[in-house]
Amino acid sequence: MIPDVALFEVGPRDGLQSRGGMVSTESKIDLIDGLSRSGFRRIEATSFVSPRWVPQMADAAEVMAGIERCPGLRYAALTPNLTGFERALAAGCDEVAVFASASEGFSRANLNCSIEESFARFAPVLAAAKDADVPVRSYLSMVIACPFDGPTDPAVAAHWAHRLIEAGCYEVSLGDTIGAGTPDTLDALLRTLLVDIAPDRLAGHFHDTTGHAAELVALSLERGLRCFDASVAGLGGCPYAPGAPGNVDTRRVLEVVEAHGLSHGIDLDALARAETIARGLTRD
Repeated sequence: MIPDVALFEVGPRDGLQSRGGMVSTESKIDLIDGLSRSGFRRIEATSFVSPRWVPQMADAAEVMAGIERCPGLRYAALTPNLTGFERALAAGCDEVAVFASASEGFSRANLNCSIEESFARFAPVLAAAKDADVPVRSYLSMVIACPFDGPTDPAVAAHWAHRLIEAGCYEVSLGDTIGAGTPDTLDALLRTLLVDIAPDRLAGHFHDTTGHAAELVALSLERGLRCFDASVAGLGGCPYAPGAPGNVDTRRVLEVVEAHGLSHGIDLDALARAETIARGLTRD
């Protein structure tokens, strides 16, 4: 039976990459295998980016070669350019993701280009993915606020979300990247987005920097969203708020989903075993 709510587990990529430091290939494989046995339908396993910029993901191909694949589970990878996409395809990734920012300041700081230029950069990825029949997901960061530009206008975030869908992305993950969101600011964003974007084209990607992530998940559920990014055992961090919590904990999201009387399809006992692996990585 298909669950009411889908969780996109991002711990192995976004969580570990945000955490900093190096994790062994074997440990990454153990974590992904543990998550695979927990019932997730999509796991962001790794990122095919230049090891010069993201050394934590230099072993992406080895990780993909070493995992034990579960039927019906899509293993995803972040692929910012055509070279990354080709490597991901060769490694057997089932889907890929591209990313953009809703704020010019963050786009220039993180990608060293304007938002419009970032779309031009990943356009070849979308074209190649269409030819290869590979689904493409997108991340849109700074949808609530940016450390460089301040609050993000909901209309601006909606504009770039539309552009991502028009470009061929099947889903836009709305990133409250620095955890600045409150129920009021998220409500303003969703009211703007949901005028002409169906909720099944959107996912919530919330950080728990200020402790509001569970409230944001609850509000999103009430507005009709049914997909959320989450990180096992809260792996990750917020680079713009040192020492603050980062990616929302997978189990916390599941608790909110259950409180709303919705199903999620995750085996909580298997998840507990994956959490033990993840917590071991935070002590490395």
